[in-house]
Amino acid sequence: MSLDIVILAAGQGTRMRSALPKVLHPVADKPMLGHVIDTARRLQPSSIQVVIGHGADKVRERLAADDLNFVIQAEQLGTGHAVAQALPQLGADTVLVLYGDVPLIETATLERLLALVSDNQLGLLTVELADPTGYGRIVRDAAGVVQAIVEHKDASEAQRQIREGNTGILAVPGKRLADWLGRLSNSNAQGEYYLTDVIAMAVADGLTVATERAADEMEVLGANDRIQLAQLECHYQHRIARRLMAQGVTLRDPHRLDVRGEVSVGRDVTIDINVILEGKVVIEDDVQIGPNCVIKDSVLRKGAIVKANSHLDGAEMGEGADCGPFARLRPGTKLGAKAHVGNFVELKNAVLGEGAKAGHLSYLGDAEIGARTNIGAGTITCNYDGANKFRTVMGEDVFIGSNSALVAPVTLGDRATTGAGSVVTSDVPADTLAVGRAKQRNIEGWKRPTKK
Repeated sequence: MSLDIVILAAGQGTRMRSALPKVLHPVADKPMLGHVIDTARRLQPSSIQVVIGHGADKVRERLAADDLNFVIQAEQLGTGHAVAQALPQLGADTVLVLYGDVPLIETATLERLLALVSDNQLGLLTVELADPTGYGRIVRDAAGVVQAIVEHKDASEAQRQIREGNTGILAVPGKRLADWLGRLSNSNAQGEYYLTDVIAMAVADGLTVATERAADEMEVLGANDRIQLAQLECHYQHRIARRLMAQGVTLRDPHRLDVRGEVSVGRDVTIDINVILEGKVVIEDDVQIGPNCVIKDSVLRKGAIVKANSHLDGAEMGEGADCGPFARLRPGTKLGAKAHVGNFVELKNAVLGEGAKAGHLSYLGDAEIGARTNIGAGTITCNYDGANKFRTVMGEDVFIGSNSALVAPVTLGDRATTGAGSVVTSDVPADTLAVGRAKQRNIEGWKRPTKK
């Protein structure tokens, strides 16, 4: 059966107290609406209609994609009115309604909900609530059959004792939707056209309202203020932590890991506290990540070790390579197998060959460094002349003395050596020592200046 998805994302979110539209506020560094769109895509619908209103231009600019159609709701007159704006774009057998500020809804839950829909049956997602205040209540008859949804403000005292709440998420037969929306009324406490009134209409028309229950309240919680947004963030991170541990990752403290992107992991991975994983991160078997590390858009091959307080962005570490503590690997950096980058070393667009070492206090930019080459402390590749970047190339088994400055473009052949403190401005042939420093003079009788 074909599927159209309508995502309601027109609300202002006044309680956020922000110029940013509510649905653009982030959970795990992605807009809430972005999470909902990703979930919608996994259902492989015929179309995704996103109903926008407040901050429409910002929402469209941030999330525009070929598979999304944005529909404007100029006046916010309720959820039923919002869905009605998308009606001209709908033609599938089933229509699923989602909410742009409910980012943690699970694909599996929606698949179960969609399985309930037929020509004579619609699917409604409900949730059992400890405190249902503010939620619409699911009203059932003595046999447990759903009869209607009553909004909190319109509910009687008896109805307010009901703990089964409406999530707002429902899936309906597409051919019925236009008729139901056309019959909605705004005769209620809010003066709005409630989508939930469709339930009573469906019952009156002889349809069955089948229900699916969300796993927990957090899965269907919407964020109306920053407190709820923080609750969603915590729950999302705990959910990701559980999934990683189920895949063979040891987390020193599951509450002190932040995942802000897509992470794939191997077995026997260990991650210490306060680690942030951003973008697309690949972590293979036996990798160890120390505390306080930030790893973004990077690949860590089998057995790689990232020591404390290191920052990786767009980097790749080979098998058994290690870096840190306090190392920075910037975009384009690749460490070969068993390469070593030590403390306070920064690499950018640099390739460090198998077994090569840069142990201390160095900057290596736009460089190609051969296998087993050793970079002494304080080495700098001078790769920028103020306008253009140039490359430094080192062969295998090169030894760079401490405090060397390699002025690119420059090439050092296999087994070349530079004396400590050298400024190297021209190529160094293989098996050659380059010394590029002023001759030392000792001045006898020199008087150190004194303060006047």
